[in-house]
Amino acid sequence: MRRFVASKSSRNYLISCFQRSLSSSQSRFLTSTTPLTSDSTMSSNTKTPSVTVDNINPKVLKCEYAVRGEIVTQAQRLQQELKEKPGSHPFDEILYCNIGNPQSLGQQPITFFREVLALCDHPTILDKSETQGLFSADSIERAWKILDHIPGRATGAYSHSQGIKGLRDEIASGIAARDGFPADPNDIFLTDGASPAVHMMMQLLIRSENDGIFCPIPQYPLYSASIALHGGTLVPYYLNEATGWGMEVSELKKQLEAAQSKGITVRALVVINPGNPTGQVLAEDNQREIVEFCKKENLVLLADEVYQENVYVPEKKFHSFKKVARSMGYGEEDIPLVSFQSVSKGYYGECGKRGGYMEVTGFSADVREQIYKVASVNLCSNISGQILASLVMNPPKVGDESYDSYLAEKDGILSSLARRAKTLEDALNSLEGVTCNKAEGAMYLFPRIHLPKKAIEAAEATKAAPDAFYARRLLEATGIVVVPGSGFGQVPGTWHFRCTILPQEDKIPAIVSRLTAFHQAFLAEYHD
Repeated sequence: MRRFVASKSSRNYLISCFQRSLSSSQSRFLTSTTPLTSDSTMSSNTKTPSVTVDNINPKVLKCEYAVRGEIVTQAQRLQQELKEKPGSHPFDEILYCNIGNPQSLGQQPITFFREVLALCDHPTILDKSETQGLFSADSIERAWKILDHIPGRATGAYSHSQGIKGLRDEIASGIAARDGFPADPNDIFLTDGASPAVHMMMQLLIRSENDGIFCPIPQYPLYSASIALHGGTLVPYYLNEATGWGMEVSELKKQLEAAQSKGITVRALVVINPGNPTGQVLAEDNQREIVEFCKKENLVLLADEVYQENVYVPEKKFHSFKKVARSMGYGEEDIPLVSFQSVSKGYYGECGKRGGYMEVTGFSADVREQIYKVASVNLCSNISGQILASLVMNPPKVGDESYDSYLAEKDGILSSLARRAKTLEDALNSLEGVTCNKAEGAMYLFPRIHLPKKAIEAAEATKAAPDAFYARRLLEATGIVVVPGSGFGQVPGTWHFRCTILPQEDKIPAIVSRLTAFHQAFLAEYHD
Protein backbone atom coordinates (compact mmCIF):
# COMPACT_ATOMS: atom_id res chain seq x y z
CA MET A 1 0.00 0.00 0.00
CA ARG A 2 1.35 3.43 -0.92
CA ARG A 3 1.77 6.08 1.71
CA PHE A 4 1.66 9.83 1.10
CA VAL A 5 4.96 11.49 2.09
CA ALA A 6 4.88 15.26 2.31
CA SER A 7 7.87 17.32 1.15
CA LYS A 8 9.53 19.78 3.51
CA SER A 9 7.86 22.75 1.80
CA SER A 10 4.40 21.16 1.91
CA ARG A 11 4.85 20.30 5.60
CA ASN A 12 5.75 23.95 6.33
CA TYR A 13 2.69 25.13 4.42
CA LEU A 14 0.40 22.78 6.41
CA ILE A 15 1.90 23.94 9.72
CA SER A 16 1.40 27.57 8.71
CA CYS A 17 -2.26 26.94 7.84
CA PHE A 18 -2.83 25.14 11.16
CA GLN A 19 -1.27 27.98 13.15
CA ARG A 20 -3.44 30.61 11.36
CA SER A 21 -6.53 28.49 12.01
CA LEU A 22 -5.65 28.06 15.68
CA SER A 23 -4.98 31.78 16.06
CA SER A 24 -8.33 32.60 14.47
CA SER A 25 -10.15 30.15 16.76
CA GLN A 26 -8.50 31.58 19.85
CA SER A 27 -9.37 35.09 18.73
CA ARG A 28 -13.03 34.22 18.20
CA PHE A 29 -13.12 32.47 21.61
CA LEU A 30 -11.54 35.41 23.43
CA THR A 31 -13.93 37.91 21.82
CA SER A 32 -17.01 35.84 22.62
CA THR A 33 -19.94 37.66 24.14
CA THR A 34 -19.72 35.42 27.25
CA PRO A 35 -16.83 36.43 29.53
CA LEU A 36 -14.54 33.70 30.94
CA THR A 37 -15.53 34.51 34.50
CA SER A 38 -19.25 34.61 33.95
CA ASP A 39 -21.68 33.63 36.71
CA SER A 40 -22.66 30.49 34.77
CA THR A 41 -19.04 29.29 34.64
CA MET A 42 -18.53 30.02 38.33
CA SER A 43 -21.75 28.19 39.14
CA SER A 44 -20.75 25.07 37.21
CA ASN A 45 -17.35 25.00 38.94
CA THR A 46 -18.81 25.19 42.44
CA LYS A 47 -21.82 22.90 42.20
CA THR A 48 -22.05 19.95 44.58
CA PRO A 49 -20.29 16.77 43.35
CA SER A 50 -22.70 14.13 42.09
CA VAL A 51 -21.14 11.48 44.36
CA THR A 52 -20.32 12.13 48.02
CA VAL A 53 -20.07 9.94 51.13
CA ASP A 54 -23.52 11.24 52.02
CA ASN A 55 -25.21 9.77 48.95
CA ILE A 56 -23.33 6.50 48.30
CA ASN A 57 -24.75 3.14 49.30
CA PRO A 58 -24.99 3.20 53.14
CA LYS A 59 -24.11 -0.50 53.19
CA VAL A 60 -20.65 0.42 51.89
CA LEU A 61 -20.22 2.95 54.69
CA LYS A 62 -21.25 0.32 57.24
CA CYS A 63 -18.74 -2.19 55.90
CA GLU A 64 -15.34 -2.31 57.65
CA TYR A 65 -12.21 -4.44 57.12
CA ALA A 66 -9.72 -3.97 59.95
CA VAL A 67 -6.98 -6.20 58.46
CA ARG A 68 -6.17 -3.43 55.98
CA GLY A 69 -7.41 -0.56 58.13
CA GLU A 70 -6.02 2.60 59.70
CA ILE A 71 -2.97 0.96 61.36
CA VAL A 72 -1.83 -0.53 58.04
CA THR A 73 -2.29 2.79 56.24
CA GLN A 74 -0.09 4.44 58.86
CA ALA A 75 2.49 1.65 58.48
CA GLN A 76 2.67 2.21 54.73
CA ARG A 77 3.24 5.92 55.31
CA LEU A 78 6.04 5.19 57.78
CA GLN A 79 7.60 2.76 55.32
CA GLN A 80 7.68 5.49 52.67
CA GLU A 81 9.25 7.91 55.16
CA LEU A 82 11.97 5.36 55.99
CA LYS A 83 12.68 4.97 52.29
CA GLU A 84 12.89 8.69 51.66
CA LYS A 85 14.68 9.56 54.90
CA PRO A 86 16.51 6.62 56.51
CA GLY A 87 16.90 7.00 60.26
CA SER A 88 13.79 9.14 60.62
CA HIS A 89 12.20 6.61 63.01
CA PRO A 90 13.47 4.46 65.91
CA PHE A 91 13.42 1.35 63.68
CA ASP A 92 14.82 0.54 60.26
CA GLU A 93 12.01 -1.56 58.78
CA ILE A 94 8.28 -2.21 59.04
CA LEU A 95 7.48 -5.74 60.25
CA TYR A 96 4.06 -6.64 58.86
CA CYS A 97 2.33 -9.02 61.26
CA ASN A 98 -1.16 -7.92 60.27
CA ILE A 99 -2.20 -10.17 57.40
CA GLY A 100 -1.89 -13.79 56.29
CA ASN A 101 0.23 -13.04 53.22
CA PRO A 102 3.11 -15.56 53.48
CA GLN A 103 5.09 -14.89 50.30
CA SER A 104 5.23 -11.14 50.96
CA LEU A 105 7.21 -12.03 54.10
CA GLY A 106 9.67 -14.34 52.40
CA GLN A 107 7.95 -17.72 52.17
CA GLN A 108 8.96 -19.46 48.95
CA PRO A 109 6.38 -21.05 46.63
CA ILE A 110 6.23 -24.82 46.18
CA THR A 111 8.48 -25.68 43.22
CA PHE A 112 6.22 -28.33 41.68
CA PHE A 113 3.22 -25.99 41.71
CA ARG A 114 5.13 -23.19 40.02
CA GLU A 115 6.70 -25.50 37.43
CA VAL A 116 3.27 -26.76 36.36
CA LEU A 117 1.90 -23.21 36.23
CA ALA A 118 4.81 -22.02 34.09
CA LEU A 119 4.42 -24.89 31.65
CA CYS A 120 0.66 -24.40 31.37
CA ASP A 121 1.04 -20.67 30.73
CA HIS A 122 3.73 -21.19 28.07
CA PRO A 123 2.98 -24.60 26.55
CA THR A 124 5.24 -24.13 23.53
CA ILE A 125 8.24 -24.95 25.73
CA LEU A 126 6.80 -28.39 26.47
CA ASP A 127 8.08 -29.60 23.10
CA LYS A 128 11.60 -28.19 23.54
CA SER A 129 14.41 -30.58 24.44
CA GLU A 130 15.83 -28.17 27.04
CA THR A 131 12.60 -28.43 29.05
CA GLN A 132 13.44 -31.98 30.14
CA GLY A 133 16.53 -30.68 31.94
CA LEU A 134 14.82 -27.69 33.55
CA PHE A 135 11.53 -29.21 34.76
CA SER A 136 10.72 -32.45 36.55
CA ALA A 137 9.14 -35.23 34.53
CA ASP A 138 5.97 -35.26 36.66
CA SER A 139 5.48 -31.50 36.33
CA ILE A 140 5.71 -31.87 32.55
CA GLU A 141 3.27 -34.78 32.64
CA ARG A 142 0.86 -32.87 34.90
CA ALA A 143 0.99 -29.79 32.66
CA TRP A 144 0.08 -31.87 29.61
CA LYS A 145 -2.78 -33.46 31.52
CA ILE A 146 -4.13 -30.08 32.63
CA LEU A 147 -3.79 -28.53 29.18
CA ASP A 148 -5.74 -31.43 27.70
CA HIS A 149 -8.65 -30.35 29.92
CA ILE A 150 -8.55 -26.75 28.64
CA PRO A 151 -10.25 -25.98 25.31
CA GLY A 152 -7.58 -24.81 22.90
CA ARG A 153 -4.98 -25.33 25.65
CA ALA A 154 -5.38 -21.61 26.28
CA THR A 155 -4.97 -20.42 29.88
CA GLY A 156 -5.92 -16.94 28.70
CA ALA A 157 -9.43 -18.02 27.69
CA TYR A 158 -12.63 -18.06 29.74
CA SER A 159 -13.62 -21.38 31.24
CA HIS A 160 -16.90 -22.91 32.37
CA SER A 161 -18.37 -20.66 35.07
CA GLN A 162 -17.89 -23.34 37.75
CA GLY A 163 -14.33 -23.88 36.62
CA ILE A 164 -12.61 -26.27 34.22
CA LYS A 165 -14.32 -29.67 34.49
CA GLY A 166 -11.09 -31.69 34.53
CA LEU A 167 -9.71 -29.56 37.37
CA ARG A 168 -12.93 -30.00 39.33
CA ASP A 169 -12.51 -33.75 38.84
CA GLU A 170 -9.03 -33.52 40.38
CA ILE A 171 -10.33 -31.48 43.34
CA ALA A 172 -13.22 -33.88 43.94
CA SER A 173 -10.75 -36.79 43.97
CA GLY A 174 -8.60 -34.91 46.48
CA ILE A 175 -11.60 -34.25 48.75
CA ALA A 176 -12.62 -37.93 48.57
CA ALA A 177 -9.08 -39.05 49.47
CA ARG A 178 -8.98 -36.61 52.40
CA ASP A 179 -12.41 -37.48 53.83
CA GLY A 180 -13.00 -41.10 52.87
CA PHE A 181 -16.36 -40.14 51.37
CA PRO A 182 -17.13 -39.47 47.68
CA ALA A 183 -17.22 -35.95 46.25
CA ASP A 184 -18.99 -34.81 43.10
CA PRO A 185 -17.13 -32.41 40.74
CA ASN A 186 -20.50 -30.83 39.95
CA ASP A 187 -20.61 -29.64 43.58
CA ILE A 188 -17.37 -27.69 43.11
CA PHE A 189 -17.40 -23.97 42.24
CA LEU A 190 -13.91 -22.61 41.57
CA THR A 191 -13.50 -19.01 42.72
CA ASP A 192 -10.85 -16.26 42.95
CA GLY A 193 -9.86 -17.27 46.48
CA ALA A 194 -12.40 -18.15 49.16
CA SER A 195 -13.66 -14.57 49.59
CA PRO A 196 -15.82 -14.40 46.42
CA ALA A 197 -17.38 -17.73 47.40
CA VAL A 198 -18.33 -16.26 50.80
CA HIS A 199 -19.82 -13.20 49.10
CA MET A 200 -21.76 -15.46 46.74
CA MET A 201 -23.34 -17.36 49.60
CA MET A 202 -24.23 -14.17 51.48
CA GLN A 203 -25.80 -12.83 48.29
CA LEU A 204 -27.85 -16.02 48.04
CA LEU A 205 -29.00 -16.23 51.67
CA ILE A 206 -29.57 -12.62 52.76
CA ARG A 207 -32.89 -11.11 51.71
CA SER A 208 -33.05 -8.20 54.16
CA GLU A 209 -31.77 -6.99 57.51
CA ASN A 210 -34.21 -9.44 59.08
CA ASP A 211 -31.99 -12.30 57.90
CA GLY A 212 -29.15 -13.16 60.27
CA ILE A 213 -25.89 -15.04 59.85
CA PHE A 214 -24.28 -16.65 62.89
CA CYS A 215 -20.61 -15.61 63.12
CA PRO A 216 -17.97 -16.43 65.73
CA ILE A 217 -16.64 -13.59 67.86
CA PRO A 218 -13.77 -13.01 67.38
CA GLN A 219 -14.30 -13.43 63.62
CA TYR A 220 -12.47 -12.83 60.37
CA PRO A 221 -13.75 -9.39 59.20
CA LEU A 222 -14.61 -10.74 55.74
CA TYR A 223 -17.81 -12.09 57.26
CA SER A 224 -18.98 -8.93 59.00
CA ALA A 225 -18.07 -6.92 55.89
CA SER A 226 -19.90 -9.27 53.53
CA ILE A 227 -23.00 -9.41 55.75
CA ALA A 228 -23.04 -5.59 55.91
CA LEU A 229 -22.61 -5.20 52.13
CA HIS A 230 -25.49 -7.57 51.44
CA GLY A 231 -27.76 -5.93 53.99
CA GLY A 232 -28.06 -8.72 56.57
CA THR A 233 -27.56 -8.89 60.32
CA LEU A 234 -24.55 -10.47 61.99
CA VAL A 235 -25.67 -12.67 64.87
CA PRO A 236 -22.66 -13.13 67.16
CA TYR A 237 -21.72 -16.20 69.14
CA TYR A 238 -18.80 -15.78 71.50
CA LEU A 239 -15.93 -18.25 71.57
CA ASN A 240 -14.79 -19.11 75.09
CA GLU A 241 -11.28 -17.75 75.59
CA ALA A 242 -10.98 -19.52 78.96
CA THR A 243 -11.31 -22.92 77.28
CA GLY A 244 -8.91 -22.22 74.40
CA TRP A 245 -11.49 -20.40 72.27
CA GLY A 246 -13.98 -23.22 72.60
CA MET A 247 -17.22 -23.20 70.60
CA GLU A 248 -20.14 -24.05 72.88
CA VAL A 249 -23.57 -25.12 71.66
CA SER A 250 -25.16 -23.56 74.76
CA GLU A 251 -23.89 -20.17 73.54
CA LEU A 252 -25.36 -20.84 70.09
CA LYS A 253 -28.75 -21.64 71.60
CA LYS A 254 -28.71 -18.50 73.74
CA GLN A 255 -27.80 -16.23 70.81
CA LEU A 256 -30.33 -17.91 68.52
CA GLU A 257 -33.13 -17.24 71.00
CA ALA A 258 -31.97 -13.63 71.40
CA ALA A 259 -31.97 -13.10 67.62
CA GLN A 260 -35.37 -14.69 67.17
CA SER A 261 -36.84 -12.49 69.92
CA LYS A 262 -35.82 -9.49 67.78
CA GLY A 263 -37.57 -10.87 64.69
CA ILE A 264 -34.36 -12.06 63.00
CA THR A 265 -34.43 -15.24 60.95
CA VAL A 266 -31.04 -16.91 61.32
CA ARG A 267 -30.18 -18.54 57.99
CA ALA A 268 -26.67 -19.92 58.41
CA LEU A 269 -23.84 -20.67 60.83
CA VAL A 270 -20.25 -19.69 59.97
CA VAL A 271 -17.54 -21.86 61.52
CA ILE A 272 -13.84 -21.09 60.95
CA ASN A 273 -11.71 -24.19 61.56
CA PRO A 274 -8.81 -23.86 62.23
CA GLY A 275 -9.72 -20.51 63.72
CA ASN A 276 -8.96 -17.03 62.46
CA PRO A 277 -7.94 -14.96 64.41
CA THR A 278 -7.92 -17.34 67.35
CA GLY A 279 -5.85 -20.29 66.06
CA GLN A 280 -7.86 -23.08 67.72
CA VAL A 281 -8.58 -26.45 66.07
CA LEU A 282 -12.00 -27.92 66.81
CA ALA A 283 -12.25 -31.38 68.34
CA GLU A 284 -14.28 -33.85 66.30
CA ASP A 285 -16.83 -34.31 69.12
CA ASN A 286 -17.40 -30.55 69.12
CA GLN A 287 -17.91 -30.63 65.36
CA ARG A 288 -20.55 -33.32 65.77
CA GLU A 289 -22.43 -31.11 68.22
CA ILE A 290 -22.32 -28.25 65.71
CA VAL A 291 -23.63 -30.46 62.89
CA GLU A 292 -26.49 -31.63 65.12
CA PHE A 293 -27.33 -28.05 66.03
CA CYS A 294 -27.47 -26.99 62.36
CA LYS A 295 -29.58 -30.03 61.52
CA LYS A 296 -32.03 -29.33 64.34
CA GLU A 297 -32.34 -25.59 63.63
CA ASN A 298 -32.38 -25.99 59.82
CA LEU A 299 -29.29 -23.81 59.32
CA VAL A 300 -26.88 -23.78 56.39
CA LEU A 301 -23.43 -24.71 57.70
CA LEU A 302 -20.76 -22.45 56.16
CA ALA A 303 -17.43 -24.12 56.91
CA ASP A 304 -14.36 -21.93 56.40
CA GLU A 305 -11.60 -24.54 56.13
CA VAL A 306 -8.86 -22.57 54.39
CA TYR A 307 -6.32 -23.37 57.15
CA GLN A 308 -6.85 -27.13 56.98
CA GLU A 309 -3.13 -27.77 56.39
CA ASN A 310 -2.08 -25.47 59.26
CA VAL A 311 -2.27 -27.68 62.37
CA TYR A 312 0.74 -27.51 64.70
CA VAL A 313 -0.07 -29.68 67.72
CA PRO A 314 0.04 -33.49 67.63
CA GLU A 315 -3.08 -33.91 69.78
CA LYS A 316 -5.30 -32.17 67.21
CA LYS A 317 -6.25 -33.19 63.67
CA PHE A 318 -8.22 -31.38 60.98
CA HIS A 319 -11.56 -32.98 60.09
CA SER A 320 -13.73 -31.41 57.43
CA PHE A 321 -17.34 -30.76 58.41
CA LYS A 322 -18.45 -32.75 55.39
CA LYS A 323 -16.52 -35.77 56.66
CA VAL A 324 -18.00 -35.33 60.14
CA ALA A 325 -21.56 -35.00 58.79
CA ARG A 326 -21.20 -38.05 56.53
CA SER A 327 -19.67 -40.11 59.36
CA MET A 328 -22.77 -39.27 61.44
CA GLY A 329 -24.94 -40.77 58.73
CA TYR A 330 -26.18 -37.50 57.27
CA GLY A 331 -26.35 -37.57 53.50
CA GLU A 332 -26.63 -34.90 50.85
CA GLU A 333 -30.34 -34.33 51.48
CA ASP A 334 -30.02 -34.01 55.27
CA ILE A 335 -28.00 -30.84 55.79
CA PRO A 336 -27.03 -27.92 53.52
CA LEU A 337 -23.27 -27.52 53.80
CA VAL A 338 -20.82 -25.23 52.00
CA SER A 339 -17.09 -25.79 52.51
CA PHE A 340 -14.53 -23.11 51.55
CA GLN A 341 -10.90 -23.75 50.58
CA SER A 342 -8.18 -21.41 49.27
CA VAL A 343 -4.69 -21.57 47.76
CA SER A 344 -3.72 -18.51 49.83
CA LYS A 345 -3.07 -20.31 53.13
CA GLY A 346 -1.75 -23.76 54.12
CA TYR A 347 1.91 -24.32 53.24
CA TYR A 348 1.46 -22.90 49.73
CA GLY A 349 0.58 -19.26 50.54
CA GLU A 350 -0.29 -18.33 46.94
CA CYS A 351 -2.38 -15.28 47.94
CA GLY A 352 -1.75 -13.29 44.78
CA LYS A 353 -2.81 -16.13 42.48
CA ARG A 354 -6.39 -15.85 43.81
CA GLY A 355 -7.46 -19.47 43.70
CA GLY A 356 -10.02 -21.34 45.75
CA TYR A 357 -13.30 -23.16 45.66
CA MET A 358 -16.49 -23.93 47.51
CA GLU A 359 -18.06 -27.37 47.68
CA VAL A 360 -21.85 -26.94 47.77
CA THR A 361 -23.91 -29.86 49.05
CA GLY A 362 -27.45 -30.30 50.36
CA PHE A 363 -29.19 -27.74 48.12
CA SER A 364 -32.08 -28.48 45.77
CA ALA A 365 -31.60 -28.44 42.01
CA ASP A 366 -33.48 -25.17 41.55
CA VAL A 367 -31.34 -23.41 44.20
CA ARG A 368 -28.20 -24.84 42.58
CA GLU A 369 -29.30 -23.24 39.32
CA GLN A 370 -29.44 -19.87 41.06
CA ILE A 371 -25.94 -20.35 42.51
CA TYR A 372 -24.69 -21.17 39.04
CA LYS A 373 -26.40 -18.07 37.66
CA VAL A 374 -24.61 -15.88 40.19
CA ALA A 375 -21.30 -17.58 39.34
CA SER A 376 -21.88 -17.05 35.62
CA VAL A 377 -22.34 -13.29 36.11
CA ASN A 378 -18.60 -13.22 36.89
CA LEU A 379 -17.92 -15.42 33.83
CA CYS A 380 -15.24 -17.55 35.55
CA SER A 381 -12.43 -17.43 38.07
CA ASN A 382 -8.87 -16.93 36.82
CA ILE A 383 -7.28 -19.99 35.25
CA SER A 384 -3.98 -19.89 37.17
CA GLY A 385 -5.94 -19.96 40.42
CA GLN A 386 -8.02 -22.88 39.13
CA ILE A 387 -4.89 -24.83 38.24
CA LEU A 388 -3.35 -24.13 41.65
CA ALA A 389 -6.50 -25.26 43.45
CA SER A 390 -6.30 -28.59 41.61
CA LEU A 391 -2.60 -28.95 42.50
CA VAL A 392 -3.20 -28.15 46.18
CA MET A 393 -5.83 -30.89 46.38
CA ASN A 394 -3.81 -33.33 44.25
CA PRO A 395 -0.09 -32.78 44.95
CA PRO A 396 2.75 -35.17 43.99
CA LYS A 397 2.39 -38.73 45.27
CA VAL A 398 4.93 -41.29 46.48
CA GLY A 399 6.93 -42.47 43.47
CA ASP A 400 6.62 -39.20 41.54
CA GLU A 401 9.92 -37.52 40.69
CA SER A 402 8.97 -34.35 42.59
CA TYR A 403 7.59 -36.09 45.66
CA ASP A 404 10.69 -35.96 47.88
CA SER A 405 11.45 -32.30 47.14
CA TYR A 406 7.77 -31.38 47.46
CA LEU A 407 7.50 -33.11 50.85
CA ALA A 408 10.71 -31.46 52.07
CA GLU A 409 9.40 -28.01 51.10
CA LYS A 410 5.98 -28.64 52.66
CA ASP A 411 7.34 -30.07 55.92
CA GLY A 412 9.98 -27.35 56.13
CA ILE A 413 7.39 -24.59 55.90
CA LEU A 414 4.91 -26.16 58.34
CA SER A 415 7.55 -27.10 60.94
CA SER A 416 8.98 -23.58 60.76
CA LEU A 417 5.51 -22.08 61.25
CA ALA A 418 5.03 -24.30 64.30
CA ARG A 419 8.32 -23.12 65.81
CA ARG A 420 7.49 -19.48 65.13
CA ALA A 421 4.04 -19.90 66.70
CA LYS A 422 5.53 -21.42 69.86
CA THR A 423 8.25 -18.76 70.16
CA LEU A 424 5.75 -15.90 69.84
CA GLU A 425 3.23 -17.61 72.12
CA ASP A 426 5.87 -18.01 74.86
CA ALA A 427 7.07 -14.44 74.42
CA LEU A 428 3.57 -13.02 74.70
CA ASN A 429 2.77 -15.06 77.79
CA SER A 430 5.95 -13.76 79.45
CA LEU A 431 4.70 -10.15 79.24
CA GLU A 432 3.02 -8.59 82.24
CA GLY A 433 -0.75 -8.40 81.79
CA VAL A 434 -0.77 -10.47 78.59
CA THR A 435 -2.31 -13.94 78.18
CA CYS A 436 -2.22 -15.95 74.98
CA ASN A 437 -3.87 -19.28 74.23
CA LYS A 438 -1.93 -22.02 72.48
CA ALA A 439 -1.56 -21.60 68.72
CA GLU A 440 -2.98 -24.95 67.60
CA GLY A 441 -3.38 -23.98 63.96
CA ALA A 442 -3.92 -21.29 61.30
CA MET A 443 -1.41 -18.42 61.09
CA TYR A 444 -2.22 -16.17 64.03
CA LEU A 445 -2.03 -15.48 67.74
CA PHE A 446 -4.75 -13.48 69.47
CA PRO A 447 -3.38 -12.42 72.87
CA ARG A 448 -5.45 -10.61 75.45
CA ILE A 449 -3.90 -7.44 76.84
CA HIS A 450 -4.95 -6.17 80.27
CA LEU A 451 -4.46 -2.42 79.92
CA PRO A 452 -4.00 0.02 82.81
CA LYS A 453 -6.85 2.44 83.49
CA LYS A 454 -4.65 5.40 82.48
CA ALA A 455 -3.97 3.79 79.08
CA ILE A 456 -7.71 3.29 78.52
CA GLU A 457 -8.37 6.92 79.45
CA ALA A 458 -5.60 8.09 77.10
CA ALA A 459 -7.16 6.04 74.29
CA GLU A 460 -10.59 7.51 74.97
CA ALA A 461 -9.10 11.00 74.83
CA THR A 462 -7.97 10.28 71.25
CA LYS A 463 -11.35 8.69 70.39
CA ALA A 464 -9.64 5.34 69.78
CA ALA A 465 -10.42 1.87 71.09
CA PRO A 466 -7.84 0.96 73.75
CA ASP A 467 -6.40 -1.94 71.71
CA ALA A 468 -6.19 0.30 68.62
CA PHE A 469 -4.36 2.89 70.75
CA TYR A 470 -1.93 0.18 71.90
CA ALA A 471 -1.41 -1.09 68.33
CA ARG A 472 -0.75 2.43 67.03
CA ARG A 473 1.79 3.13 69.79
CA LEU A 474 3.43 -0.25 69.09
CA LEU A 475 3.79 0.64 65.42
CA GLU A 476 5.20 4.11 66.10
CA ALA A 477 7.77 2.76 68.55
CA THR A 478 8.83 -0.50 66.88
CA GLY A 479 7.58 -0.71 63.29
CA ILE A 480 5.58 -3.85 64.17
CA VAL A 481 2.13 -3.96 62.54
CA VAL A 482 -0.64 -5.85 64.34
CA VAL A 483 -4.43 -5.63 64.06
CA PRO A 484 -6.48 -4.42 67.05
CA GLY A 485 -8.84 -7.02 68.44
CA SER A 486 -11.71 -4.56 68.15
CA GLY A 487 -11.56 -5.14 64.39
CA PHE A 488 -12.48 -8.81 64.91
CA GLY A 489 -14.97 -8.43 67.74
CA GLN A 490 -14.38 -9.47 71.34
CA VAL A 491 -16.18 -9.78 74.66
CA PRO A 492 -16.98 -6.19 75.74
CA GLY A 493 -14.40 -4.85 78.17
CA THR A 494 -11.62 -7.11 76.90
CA TRP A 495 -8.81 -6.06 74.58
CA HIS A 496 -6.70 -8.08 72.16
CA PHE A 497 -4.61 -7.85 69.03
CA ARG A 498 -3.97 -10.29 66.19
CA CYS A 499 -0.38 -11.07 65.26
CA THR A 500 0.62 -13.37 62.43
CA ILE A 501 3.35 -15.99 62.80
CA LEU A 502 4.49 -15.38 59.22
CA PRO A 503 7.67 -13.24 59.42
CA GLN A 504 10.65 -15.44 58.63
CA GLU A 505 12.35 -17.16 61.55
CA ASP A 506 15.36 -14.86 61.52
CA LYS A 507 12.98 -11.90 62.08
CA ILE A 508 11.19 -13.45 65.08
CA PRO A 509 13.87 -12.56 67.69
CA ALA A 510 13.69 -8.89 66.63
CA ILE A 511 9.89 -8.93 66.92
CA VAL A 512 10.11 -10.47 70.40
CA SER A 513 12.74 -8.03 71.67
CA ARG A 514 11.03 -4.96 70.21
CA LEU A 515 7.61 -6.00 71.48
CA THR A 516 8.97 -6.78 74.96
CA ALA A 517 10.78 -3.45 75.27
CA PHE A 518 7.75 -1.53 74.02
CA HIS A 519 5.31 -3.30 76.33
CA GLN A 520 7.46 -2.65 79.39
CA ALA A 521 7.79 1.03 78.48
CA PHE A 522 4.06 1.32 77.75
CA LEU A 523 3.12 -0.12 81.16
CA ALA A 524 5.62 2.15 82.88
CA GLU A 525 4.16 5.19 81.13
CA TYR A 526 0.54 4.37 81.98
CA HIS A 527 1.04 2.61 85.29
CA ASP A 528 -1.99 3.11 87.57
